[in-house]
Amino acid sequence: MMSIRQRREIRATEVSEDFPAQEENVKLENKLPSGCTSRRLWKILSLTIGGTIALCIGLLTSVYLATLHENDLWFSNIKEVEREISFRTECGLYYSYYKQMLQAPTLAQGFYGLIYDNKTESMKTINLLQRMNIYQEVFLSILYRVLPVQKYLEPVYFYIYTLFGLQAIYVTALYITSWLLSGTWLSGLLAAFWYVTNRIDTTRVEFTIPLRENWALPFFAIQIAAITYFLRPNLQPLSERLTLLAIFISTFLFSLTWQFNQFMMLMQALVLFTLDSLDMLPAVKATWLYGIQITSLLLVCILQFFNSMILGSLLISFNLSVFIARKLQKNLKTGSFLNRLGKLLLHLFMVLCLTLFLNNIIKKILNLKSDEHIFKFLKAKFGLGATRDFDANLYLCEEAFGLLPFNTFGRLSDTLLFYAYIFVLSITVIVAFVVAFHNLSDSTNQQSVGKMEKGTVDLKPETAYNLIHTILFGFLALSTMRMKYLWTSHMCVFASFGLCSPEIWELLLKSVHLYNPKRFWPGMMDELSELREFYDPDTVELMNWINSNTPRKAVFAGSMQLLAGVKLCTGRTLTNHPHYEDSSLRERTRAVYQIYAKRAPEEVHALLRSFGTDYVILEDSICYERRHRRGCRLRDLLDIANGHMMDGPGENDPDLKPADHPRFCEEIKRNLPPYVAYFTRVFQNKTFHVYKLSRNK
Repeated sequence: MMSIRQRREIRATEVSEDFPAQEENVKLENKLPSGCTSRRLWKILSLTIGGTIALCIGLLTSVYLATLHENDLWFSNIKEVEREISFRTECGLYYSYYKQMLQAPTLAQGFYGLIYDNKTESMKTINLLQRMNIYQEVFLSILYRVLPVQKYLEPVYFYIYTLFGLQAIYVTALYITSWLLSGTWLSGLLAAFWYVTNRIDTTRVEFTIPLRENWALPFFAIQIAAITYFLRPNLQPLSERLTLLAIFISTFLFSLTWQFNQFMMLMQALVLFTLDSLDMLPAVKATWLYGIQITSLLLVCILQFFNSMILGSLLISFNLSVFIARKLQKNLKTGSFLNRLGKLLLHLFMVLCLTLFLNNIIKKILNLKSDEHIFKFLKAKFGLGATRDFDANLYLCEEAFGLLPFNTFGRLSDTLLFYAYIFVLSITVIVAFVVAFHNLSDSTNQQSVGKMEKGTVDLKPETAYNLIHTILFGFLALSTMRMKYLWTSHMCVFASFGLCSPEIWELLLKSVHLYNPKRFWPGMMDELSELREFYDPDTVELMNWINSNTPRKAVFAGSMQLLAGVKLCTGRTLTNHPHYEDSSLRERTRAVYQIYAKRAPEEVHALLRSFGTDYVILEDSICYERRHRRGCRLRDLLDIANGHMMDGPGENDPDLKPADHPRFCEEIKRNLPPYVAYFTRVFQNKTFHVYKLSRNK
């Protein structure tokens, strides 16, 4: 098993001219000489200082995360196979395609190998550019070939440094978003500071480098910053067009680099829909953003060879439904409070019904089943019915897809981030309710969005957008721990924006009894000084054995996570892999996983040989798993799916029956004749057992 051990010693201001004057600068400007020139000089000085700090903070964060990665694994000292093994599960699978492109004699042959791949899934030729979001690996491999860096950087370092460089862009985008909202770069500085000091909960890039979200989230942050600026009132036409271009490019790159893009952008579309319905956002700007989302997805669909999962996404159906409902339901924003509330509820009902209708029609036309496992998972997760579906239970039993652990809030509170966030959120939510009620009560509808100077309260469109954004993504994070990184990073932005107003700082200074030096200087220096190294001798031994003792065209079966490493380190053909967004692959994975179920040896052999399997790898950590509770171990999920009673003390559903055969992964190790006739053990260490399948059975 992999571990990380202590190292042994070795012997040898304002972002543009369209920014309105901020209250923060009033006192400062009063101290400056009056006149347009003085104000312009002050703006230039503020922009220069703030921009320089943004770049420096981004670069320092990138270096900090790269140093943690080096300190944790001793990446510069370990062997190449160990470096590749450190890219766990799907991370290794994605990196293998970057490696494959670099090893291809020409770029054309590299592209051909990706479009007609027959090694990722045995006995099948699949288009990887259609199935997976790996254009970033393609682009990076081309860059490495073209740029004169081969003499200075190994391919793996070019790859990981690019990802750490994207983190610099990520932090800079968060900084700018906070600056745009508050009008002071001090807010951006605080946002970046909180992002770094809450690193455990804001990013996991240092130990999951090739993960798709690490490519996508920097572009997502850029998009949020651009939308925040776009929603400001009274933009100059040129500024508005350039901002729309920035939104489109960042949305397109975000969509291209992450397979879950449609679900994140659906949340954004819900934000726009909510604000538009409550008159807190200009309808024309919401329309532009809806259109950009659809256009970006369709362009990605074309690049992914018309991936049907994109065409059948809820996002496209929802956005189209909004456009249709607008046409069908006119005069939505006129009338008394009760009249408008009734229209709003009818509008919501119409959009939801149209969305479900359109999505169902599209999926039937395309015969789309690629994302059905996600909806089965959601149905089971939110208690809409018990399920024995293997795929749904596989997600439900993973900690990453469970509820957000309560100790997360303790860590966020240690740096005062959570306290500040709740304080700012409470104030803005109250203001939002007041503004929404005022807008719905305005029977004449004469008050335009963003022009409430005469009212008692005001909530700017860009602030309202970020408020609903943080609330919706907060609910997403609370329900699914893996999505917390979308929320916690924005939490840093929202909390810092709110605290950088004079009134809230005064309130904060009255609460000095909360002050604790450790909150403001957590163990960053301790982390940088702690030196460890990657240590996984069993997996290294397995990969070396496969490279030395099996044919290059051999087909391997095993767990999804392990086979991703086999693909990366050995280049052998796989029966299955961790990219789970394909119905036929999910069926294949269930069949391969029968090696951990209670099945007869001849049945397991027939299943594996149907996929052309030559070798199967059994893992003790799965066969004798103790990490999950009873009912969530992989062997339990297989037993339930097969209608068999689970092992160990505890209750079973009344319709489950005892199996006719013992558990395959346990019984095969006894070398009994029924098993030896089909399987020959060719490799064994403390963690893995490799068996060669007979071909004449």
